[in-house]
Amino acid sequence: MEYGSFEIKMQYVPYDEINEPNVIVDGAANAHTVLTLSHWPDSNTPNNLKDDLSAQIVFHYLDRPELHVTASIVSNNHFDQDGLIGIYCLLDPSAAQSQRAFLIDIAAAGDFATYQFREAARVAFVLAAFADPDLSSLDPTIFRERYPTMAGRLYQELLPRLPEIVNHTDRFRSYWEHEDAMLNESEAMIRNGTIQIEEIPDLDLAVVTLPESLPGRKAHRFTSIRNAACHPMALNNAIRSFRVLLMQGQSYELQYRYESWVQYISRKPLPRIDLTPLADEFSAMEQGSARWTFHGVDQITPALTLSGSEQSCIPPETFRSHVAEFLKAKRKRDSAQPGEMRVL
Repeated sequence: MEYGSFEIKMQYVPYDEINEPNVIVDGAANAHTVLTLSHWPDSNTPNNLKDDLSAQIVFHYLDRPELHVTASIVSNNHFDQDGLIGIYCLLDPSAAQSQRAFLIDIAAAGDFATYQFREAARVAFVLAAFADPDLSSLDPTIFRERYPTMAGRLYQELLPRLPEIVNHTDRFRSYWEHEDAMLNESEAMIRNGTIQIEEIPDLDLAVVTLPESLPGRKAHRFTSIRNAACHPMALNNAIRSFRVLLMQGQSYELQYRYESWVQYISRKPLPRIDLTPLADEFSAMEQGSARWTFHGVDQITPALTLSGSEQSCIPPETFRSHVAEFLKAKRKRDSAQPGEMRVL
């Protein structure tokens, strides 16, 4: 088919300004939405279009002209790389198809912190930097707006800039070079064993042991700021598991990756488990006011974390064995009662 013959010329309109039929990419539908192209849970995206990323779903939609709707408005309720790429693809399908694999990889770098093409990782860094009030060259008043307005303005600013960012990433070196250097260093430490990774496939768990002396540094996850000793892209590119236990001395964090929240199609993650009972168990083992909490399985990247102390009093091997036994026992119970598994 000729992708340049896409029947309806789409235009972007900020989410909170929509009052007519629209297509939503990557987010949640509103009262006027006629089609949602999103990997979010319960998105009502047609089954024959589903894929891991919303950007991939958009490409499948472009491939199927018989499924095209008559709406000419496209939007999203939040700003991130996957949403930006998906919306851009609807606005300029012909240009998008010529760079399909690269654009999908940018979306993956933003959403899943994985990449195949290093330039895609750098584009994701640039987009995150533009959305970072400490790094952005955009009008600073954008970041003083309420979130829906800020997200809309970011799309309006970055959609026209995206072709240059994608095709001439070197022009934006100041936006990506610092984080790119951190990614290089993290990947080198994984290769030489300074950062150790052990995967337990039966539990969908990766145990990552970081040097106690390794400092945390600023890194972007989606378009938000994280403090990380190992860059998330280096870590996620090196592991298959969707549950990640980070251990640095006696500082611990057990995370669920984003892939286990969305409708992930290419591989079936094990269902998320409520870690609150494990948090209570660990809290009872701590001293003083230190307490473990779990953010909840419905959060996009929830974690089991310690508050009230920078270090746990629980020895590393004890902590690790308790995590593994808890996950193993829960999987055994779920295998006996498969009806309890969460369905996205």
